[in-house]
Amino acid sequence: MVYGCMYCARSYNDTLATLKFADSKTLKEDQREELFESLKDNSSIGWEVDVICPKELSAKMLKRSKVNLNEISHNSAMGLVKRALDMGVLLAEVYIDTVGDPEKYRIKLTEKFPGIKFVVAKKADSLFPVVSGASIVAKVTRDRALRKWAFDETAQNMHMNTGSGYPGDPATKQWLEDHKHPIFGFPTLVRFSWGTCKPFFNNAVEVTWESDEVEEDAGSNGSCKRQVKLSSLGFSGFKRKSEEIESTGKGRCKFYQARKLELIRRFQ
Repeated sequence: MVYGCMYCARSYNDTLATLKFADSKTLKEDQREELFESLKDNSSIGWEVDVICPKELSAKMLKRSKVNLNEISHNSAMGLVKRALDMGVLLAEVYIDTVGDPEKYRIKLTEKFPGIKFVVAKKADSLFPVVSGASIVAKVTRDRALRKWAFDETAQNMHMNTGSGYPGDPATKQWLEDHKHPIFGFPTLVRFSWGTCKPFFNNAVEVTWESDEVEEDAGSNGSCKRQVKLSSLGFSGFKRKSEEIESTGKGRCKFYQARKLELIRRFQ
C-alpha cells in the first residue's frame, strides 16, 4: 500500500485547481503518469510517499496484538505530516481523505498536531485538488513498484497479470487462483490479511506448531505449552473439533529437546 501527500503555498491554490488533478481512480494510467511528471517538474509543489510492503501489513494485521488497516492508515498519514514538518514545511491547513469516521479522525490529528487546521472528508480526493494530486502520486508510485516487482519466490509459471488489485476484478481473482499454495498461501506480493484471500484458504492444509510462550496460568512447578493454529491468526482451513492442542511440553520439537533448550523470559 502506498500513501501520498502533496503540499504547496496557500497562494498557489487557485493555480493548483487549473492543473486538472482528479481522483486517481477516475484517470487512465497514461493520464496519471503525465500529471505525475508535470508535478515533479513544478517547483511550487512538494510531495512525499510512504510505501508499506505486503509483508509488513500482514505482520501487523495478523499478529496477536493486531493493528487494523484504519490505524495503519492513520499512522501513515501522521507520519507524512511529521515528515513535512521535519523538512521545514510550515503547515497551516491539511486536507485528508478519511479512513473511518471523519470527525474522530480529525480530532485525533488535531491532538497530535495542535496548531494545524485539519479538514477530513469522505472522497476528499475528488473535492480538493491538493488531495487529488496526492492520490496521483500514491497511485503512480504503486503502479511503478508493481511493474518492477521481483518475486522472492522461485515457483514456476508466476506472472504479474494481477489486474487492478480490486476485489471485484476477475483478473485479480484469477491471479490469486493461479498463485495460491495449500501450505504457504500466496507469494509475498499478497497481503494475507486481505479479506479477498480468505476463500482461497478454505481447502488449505492446516498447520500447527508448538508455541514457546509459557501460559500465564501455568503452575510454578511446570509450564504448559500450547500449539497455535494458523486459523487462530486469521487463516481459515480444514476445521477440527478442538480449537487448541494442549500438551505438557513433552511433545516439544526434537531440536529443542536434543539441545535441552528452555524458554527464558527477559524483563527490562
